[in-house]
Amino acid sequence: CVCVCVCVQGLRANWTGLLLAVQRAKNETENQILIRDSKGLSEDQIKEYRQSFDHFDRDHSGQLDKNEYRACLLSLGYKLGSDPTNDPEFDTLWAEIDPNETGYVTFEAFLDFMSRRMVDQDTADQVLESFKILAGDKPYITGDELRRELPPEQAEYCISRMAPYEGDGAPEGALDYTSFSSALYGQSEL
Repeated sequence: CVCVCVCVQGLRANWTGLLLAVQRAKNETENQILIRDSKGLSEDQIKEYRQSFDHFDRDHSGQLDKNEYRACLLSLGYKLGSDPTNDPEFDTLWAEIDPNETGYVTFEAFLDFMSRRMVDQDTADQVLESFKILAGDKPYITGDELRRELPPEQAEYCISRMAPYEGDGAPEGALDYTSFSSALYGQSEL
């Protein structure tokens, strides 16, 4: 009788553990669907970010500390300084992802950071492509083309900030939309 009672209790505990594991998996899946839909990320992108995050989460805590996060960014192609103790570029990224100074990064915060970075990059590429279309695939654009295609205040903003185009075969007054697009998104000086 004691043996059966202990066995039933063990089965009950295992059953409860199984139910909790299923519920956690269900919640994780629902969260990933919500994240995918709200952030505009594909399932493959989320999977790639999850794999990177989990790989660098050495202690399996579900969080990345500062060193783990730095290693993760390097693996994803971020160009950071060689000295981890004195790297202003990384310090800026860390402050962005850990504004409350908790000392760690959750997967949700990491995913939010990566999706924002993707949106910024996509936007810079989209602006460059838009200028290319406005210019008729030429590597430069003219003030007249900008004034014809954009609202007056936007056209004048662009014209006043675009550098002269330095390439061959361009008419006088041609403007460099490529350097302007890069500068507009913080990839160079405007």
